[in-house]
Amino acid sequence: MNPIPVDGCVYLVGAGPGDPELLTLRAVRLLEKADVVVYDHLVSSAVLDFVSPTAQRIFAGKRRNEHTMRQEQINTLLVQLAQEGKQVVRLKGGDPFIFGRGGEELQTLAAHGVAFEVVPGITAASGVSSYAGIPLTHRDYAQSCIFVTGHLKDGSADLDWPSLVRPHQTVVIYMGLGGLPEICRQMILHGAPPDLPIAVVQDGSIATQRVVTGTLANMPERVAQAKLRSPCLTLIGEVVKLHHSLAWFNPIANPELVHDATLDRGRCRAEVLSG
Repeated sequence: MNPIPVDGCVYLVGAGPGDPELLTLRAVRLLEKADVVVYDHLVSSAVLDFVSPTAQRIFAGKRRNEHTMRQEQINTLLVQLAQEGKQVVRLKGGDPFIFGRGGEELQTLAAHGVAFEVVPGITAASGVSSYAGIPLTHRDYAQSCIFVTGHLKDGSADLDWPSLVRPHQTVVIYMGLGGLPEICRQMILHGAPPDLPIAVVQDGSIATQRVVTGTLANMPERVAQAKLRSPCLTLIGEVVKLHHSLAWFNPIANPELVHDATLDRGRCRAEVLSG
């Protein structure tokens, strides 16, 4: 294990999908030793429990149309903290290099000569799908998987629709809850079957996880009825059919045991609103 350097440094750390037991050992050790932790709104409170009580905590969360700090301000803040000689953990939900703007932040650090390290995290696609009992690939249903973001830098959702409707693949959409009706409409318009299975998972891997399943044709209505809220992950493809037989995680039944490392979670089943 490399020692933490004497000079200021920024550690870009992936916090995973929410369950603190999915953190890497490196992430935990850095959280325990950091002088400052700059964290996003997708970081669960249970993950923040690993932060040293003496560390400064700075919330830099960004929600849809609601930014505590603009990205440029966050970049500048990280540079300033490191130049003050502090050990800074920049803590992001999931993996910082998958729709986490981690690359943008590191570009600023590199331009200012600030030392940095990247600690990968379990991205939402793999973490949330696992806790929902939906394999991303399966020999009978999907031989490839594609990750896309539901909204782009300019706020649009102008995706490569023809690539998203190809058969025998799983499509994972990050940050797509607000644009779900348009996403479903465009996929059907570009040739996807209206009965293609789809699942939307809210709060994947933590005690408030909910899974709503349906089809491209009825999912916007079902999500509206369920009153889902962000953060949600959308999974589209035939693999969604496996949710009903493979769902194993049911924190609602035993919320006090969700973070008990001795819990045999294989005995649990997810809350389901099936289509």
